[in-house]
Amino acid sequence: MPTVDADIEMSVNIDCSQVYQTIDGFASSDAWNMDYVGKYWNETEKEGIARLLFSQGLDASYQPDGIGLSMWRVNLGGGSAEQGDASGINDQPERRAECYLNADGTYNWNKASGQQYFMRKALEYGVDNFVLFSNTPPVYYTKNGLGFSDSGENANLKDDCYDDYADYLATVAEHFTTAGYPITHISPVNEPQYNWNGGQEGSGWLNSEVARLVKELDQSLTTKGLATTDIMVGEAGAWNYLYETASDVGPQRSDIIDNFFDPSSANYIGDLPHVPAMIAGHSYWLDTSWDELQATRKQAADAAKARNLKLYQTEWSMMSEKYEGISSYDAASYMDLALAMAQVIHTDLTVANVSSWSYWTTCERERWSQKSRFYLIRLNPTGGDYGELTEGGTYTASKNLWVLGNYSRFIRPGYKRISATPEQQGSDFLVSAYVSPENDKLVVVYVNLKKESVKVDNTITGAETPSNAEQYVTSEGRDLRRVGAEQLTVVPARSVTTIVYDI
Repeated sequence: MPTVDADIEMSVNIDCSQVYQTIDGFASSDAWNMDYVGKYWNETEKEGIARLLFSQGLDASYQPDGIGLSMWRVNLGGGSAEQGDASGINDQPERRAECYLNADGTYNWNKASGQQYFMRKALEYGVDNFVLFSNTPPVYYTKNGLGFSDSGENANLKDDCYDDYADYLATVAEHFTTAGYPITHISPVNEPQYNWNGGQEGSGWLNSEVARLVKELDQSLTTKGLATTDIMVGEAGAWNYLYETASDVGPQRSDIIDNFFDPSSANYIGDLPHVPAMIAGHSYWLDTSWDELQATRKQAADAAKARNLKLYQTEWSMMSEKYEGISSYDAASYMDLALAMAQVIHTDLTVANVSSWSYWTTCERERWSQKSRFYLIRLNPTGGDYGELTEGGTYTASKNLWVLGNYSRFIRPGYKRISATPEQQGSDFLVSAYVSPENDKLVVVYVNLKKESVKVDNTITGAETPSNAEQYVTSEGRDLRRVGAEQLTVVPARSVTTIVYDI
């Protein structure tokens, strides 16, 4: 059989005996638009979106019909949606969110029905790791009665409501656990370094306030017998808040790892039953150059390792615009932007050693010349990009979706990252590799930012001889497409390519 020629040849050494972190999953979140889509869009469109996100199946031509996310992050709203215009969140109403708790202390489990639609679909497709995250306490418990804050760096939570907020979070987890959802984590605080004084639900928090809330939540989970639900701590707005005292937010809202996991700290929570040895951070901002990616992720990894913590990356979308290698954001193609994301994913996995990687807003309209900065799936409302989501519409899978799929579809929970080293190490040809828990599958992901195709010669040690290779390519002209045997081990220019071996 004739083979496809490549511009460059490169050897890659893969050592299955040199093992790094275990992967717990790849995720995205249902903020902010999934509730609208789930409520107002027709079943065909909703099912199509769910299939893209969660399916591990193949279509009639043996191509993946989804990216097989293995985790799903669910926003627990604070009740700003019920307040309507009085919520003060008016520019983008979809950023208001419903709350299961009523003012009289009762619960309405029919709220957030659109979000619940996608929870059901995720469960049906086999997702077994659900994270409930909260941006604000319920408005009944906040100091200003709103879902956003005017308390500056302090929590927008009444001093006598810490136990109430904890009980609310545990009650929601209990409800969905009883309904059959594996609620593996509750994240009670999101990006506490920011004041969140408008535009969406949110609140600032001091480290001491977070620690107080976590202790209350730990007790509530214990009281309700939720032995398999842990508390996700951190959700730092940028990596450096985890490992240093940051000048922009001060010592009371940064240096999180030592604050929470140094036994001598006044905010120590590492001995609580529902607090695992794990910390979460977000990959925003510190992602625009190769050197910045390397330095910040290494410091996060070193700080986590010093406290024997597992590291999660729980939010990323393209907040920055000036990326190294992209001469002009306006001129950048969708594949250019997806390749920038691939660099972030690769570095988070191989330098930060994260055990989980999550995207932020799964679905979004394309407005204000933002291109694909904030979505995996583009929403096309009937009234156009500036139309109302309540009117229904169609959707389009993006290059971001498929690039994430080069990882999430094939690297399943329990896989371990192993050593993978290309002969020419640099920022434009990246390789990572993973083996299954049974040691019978090897997954190798290549990120090729070069303008040339690369023929890879994989030398694989520490495992049986690989066989039955399958190759999947995302490029300008391909969306996670399985390619023929004649193209095997040829990594196209400007692509993300995955090869799956039996071993």
